[in-house]
Amino acid sequence: MLDLNDIIVFARVVEAGSFTAAARLLAMPKTTVSRRIAALEREVGVRLLQRTTRSLRLTDAGRLYYEESSEALRTLEQANLRLAEARAEPAGTIRISAPVGFGDHFLAAAIFDFLAAYPKTKVELRLTDDRLNLIENGIDLAFRTGILEDSTLIARKLSSTYRILCASPDYLARCGTPGRPADLTGHDCVIAGPSAANVPWVLEGADIRETVTVSGRFAANEMQAVMAAAIAGYGIAQLPHGLAEACIADGRLRRVLDDYTTPAGGLHVVYPSSQHLSPLVKAFIDLAAARLNAGNGANDDLAVISP
Repeated sequence: MLDLNDIIVFARVVEAGSFTAAARLLAMPKTTVSRRIAALEREVGVRLLQRTTRSLRLTDAGRLYYEESSEALRTLEQANLRLAEARAEPAGTIRISAPVGFGDHFLAAAIFDFLAAYPKTKVELRLTDDRLNLIENGIDLAFRTGILEDSTLIARKLSSTYRILCASPDYLARCGTPGRPADLTGHDCVIAGPSAANVPWVLEGADIRETVTVSGRFAANEMQAVMAAAIAGYGIAQLPHGLAEACIADGRLRRVLDDYTTPAGGLHVVYPSSQHLSPLVKAFIDLAAARLNAGNGANDDLAVISP
C-alpha cells in the first residue's frame, strides 16, 4: 500500500534537488530519505529517480509522477489549512455595513450575541442607507434589503422583505384615503430616494402589478427619515413591513391600499468573495442566519449581486 509520507519525501527531494538538501528540509537522516524513495519505487513498480554519486535527475515516469502527485499534495495541504481555519476560534475585527433602521433592531442584538460568544473579536458597524463599495471601504460584509442587482458580490438570502403603504391619520383626514393605486398621483408621497418628483412605484396586488408615477414634498435616502416624514403628515410612504408595524400598532400610522405591497425582495448578507471566507466572517453570518431562522422560509442559496 502506498505510504503518503513516501510521496511527500519524493516531492521534497525533487524540489530540493538532492537527498542531502531534502533530508535537511525534512529534518530526517539522509539514509531515511533514501529508504523511503526506494520503498516508493518498489510500490509503484518503476524507477522515479536516476541517481549517481554526483547528480540526481527525474526519469520520464518520475517527472509524470511528480507532476500528478505534487498537485494532489497541494490540494491536501489546502484542505488541512481550511480545516484548521474552520476549527480556529474567530478573532480580530469585523467591519459591517447595514441600513440605518435595520441596525436599530435585529442587527444590534446579533452583534451583542456575537461579541459575547467570541471574546477575541471586535465589531465596527457603519449604518447607512447608501450602498457602499465593500472593497473600497474595507467592509467585510453588508446587509442589503430589496431586490438586488447583478454584479460580483456573493449574497446569502436570510429572509424575504416587502414594503407597505402608510400615512398618518392627520394626513388621511386632510387629503383623503386612496382607493386604488392610480389615486396616488393625486397625493403627496414621501419618497425613499434622491428625488421627490416623478418617481415610479411598482405595486403588486393579488393578480396584478401596477406602476404609478408619484411625487411629493420630501425625499430621503434614509428610511428612518422617510418614516418620520410620514408620521409628521407629509404624505404616503412605502415602508418596510417590519419597520412600520410598531407605528401602525400605536396609531401613528395607518396602512392604505391594504391589498397592495411592493414586489417581494429579500434581506441579504453580502461579502466580496466566497473563497477563503475567514472564520470571523463565517461565524457572524451563521449567527445572523440562525437568529432570523433562515431555514424557515428563507433561501440560503448563493447569488451574485451588486457592490
